[in-house]
Amino acid sequence: MSSKVISSAKEFFNILRSLQDEESDRPFTHEEDVEILKTNGDRVAVVNMYCGNKPVFICQKAVPKSSETDDDQITDNSNCTGDDDADDANDASLLKTDLGPQPLTIMKARQLLSWYTLAQNANVSAVDNNPALNPLWVRCDMSDPAKTTWFGAETVCIGSKVSGVKLYSVTCKGAEIDKKTFITLDELKQEHKKRHHPSSMGIKGSARFHLFGSTVVENTVIESQSSVTVDFKWSHVESVLETPPLSSTATLNIKVTSGDTRSPVSQMYRELEFLQTLADGLRTGETEWMEPLESKSAVNLTKAYLAELQNTATTLEDQAPNTTECTKMKCGTDTPIFNFCERGDLDFVEQLWVRMRKSVTSYQDIGDCLKLVIEALRYGDIKPWIHRDSNSSLSKLILQSYHRQIDHVSLTGVTPVHMLLEMGLDKMRKDYINYLISEQLATLNHLCFYLSTEVDLQEQVIRLRKLHHLLEIIVTCSTFLSLPFDRLFLLTQSCLQHYKTIPYDEEREFKLQIKPALISHLYQKEQPVLWGAEVFSGQGPREVRTSLQLSDRPLVDHVLLETDNPNGTVNGDSEEAALFSTMVCCSLVNFA
Repeated sequence: MSSKVISSAKEFFNILRSLQDEESDRPFTHEEDVEILKTNGDRVAVVNMYCGNKPVFICQKAVPKSSETDDDQITDNSNCTGDDDADDANDASLLKTDLGPQPLTIMKARQLLSWYTLAQNANVSAVDNNPALNPLWVRCDMSDPAKTTWFGAETVCIGSKVSGVKLYSVTCKGAEIDKKTFITLDELKQEHKKRHHPSSMGIKGSARFHLFGSTVVENTVIESQSSVTVDFKWSHVESVLETPPLSSTATLNIKVTSGDTRSPVSQMYRELEFLQTLADGLRTGETEWMEPLESKSAVNLTKAYLAELQNTATTLEDQAPNTTECTKMKCGTDTPIFNFCERGDLDFVEQLWVRMRKSVTSYQDIGDCLKLVIEALRYGDIKPWIHRDSNSSLSKLILQSYHRQIDHVSLTGVTPVHMLLEMGLDKMRKDYINYLISEQLATLNHLCFYLSTEVDLQEQVIRLRKLHHLLEIIVTCSTFLSLPFDRLFLLTQSCLQHYKTIPYDEEREFKLQIKPALISHLYQKEQPVLWGAEVFSGQGPREVRTSLQLSDRPLVDHVLLETDNPNGTVNGDSEEAALFSTMVCCSLVNFA
């Protein structure tokens, strides 16, 4: 065998081994035209089907990046030339924009796979017997007759020894509405038999349905960053695009972004936003005040509230709820009191917070309002009630006022903001407690981490944001999917446990196992966004698969797929959406 080929294979192997051993995920450029990335397989749709979240290498065409000098020259020239030259400069800058991942030629892709294979074949005398490399996947430009979009390779090991490789080829077709154009299951089985000649084989099905997210109302798309999808897996597939049977295993994928206007807790999110504004102001020294929700000034609202308390002072005690039961939300009825509106048991500090958070627009507003309240307490004009477990600085002053001994508070600097932030934290913590406990989704012991006041205010806000994100997730699954109590309880506990150690992240996708019958009304009459059938044979590391994937959008992002149906629209107003077809074939190569 050519020594040059062996040398190239060893060089390529050493590059991949070095990248595999590095902690960094920085890209590496090989021979000026090949960019090698180390990433997780679940970040690439096609690769995810075979590698999941395992580390893989992705090879693609290296695209030169524009230098700062070139950009500066374009800018300078455009400032001192005519319109035509300026247009040329703009065109040049557009050419330098990020084009996304770019494919390699089929010939180059085959060369890279041959190097990957040779370098791990212990029977090639010039190559050492090395530990297995991560799977390698190469983007292709569809220039061959089969229209290949990916080539892939992964090692087959017996113990720690590499005994062979599996080679994958991925071919794609443009969107089609006519289901008769798709390959049949019998044809898929025949395609598998051509490569593997199995004595027996099986077939598995999978599907993904979109349950919640962006919607179309009167031809207008209402965008949403939140999404809930469900993945099905089952055996004994009988036809292409068949509906998953009720015996399938089903997993919900839940990703919720706080602040969706359709959410029943959207008003609570606005309240949390104001709380975050105060916390950011304390941390950075700068505050971007939100648009007030009240037309009256904060000071006037506070004065009116204090006057109202003075007028009703004689009957206030009789009207106050039993504070020992402030966290109990059931009142002899099966319907929870909490309906994502204001609680019915707000104490003085909480009601003051409600008025102030809707009206303050400056630090001066906060200081003036608190000054009015403290003076009223000091002179005994009001004797408000508060919850026994209230923990804010203002609550402590109110307790002192019961004994006519109020500490002096200097309402200067950041002290007023600090006091208002404490008031909001106290109030919103009770809001979340009331919902979770009333719905029997958590106990106070489950919530201890999130309710702690032993950490600083910034950390308290972070933990409150985590609680709100949990609430958004639960409410989405309860309101829009009507999940039963046992699933909501399991999801709540999973989220609570997750956020005890993991930073706040709205991109996090939570998983939940579910019985298909619970959501059958949401998917059985819908078309899947992803449907697949997979023929397989062999066992363990020698198992080989041939698969068909039908999807509402291309599973590749580096080539343009044409649609063969000029009269149909892709995901448009047609009764049935067009689907893209992706086929993955596998070959097993044993090292003799």
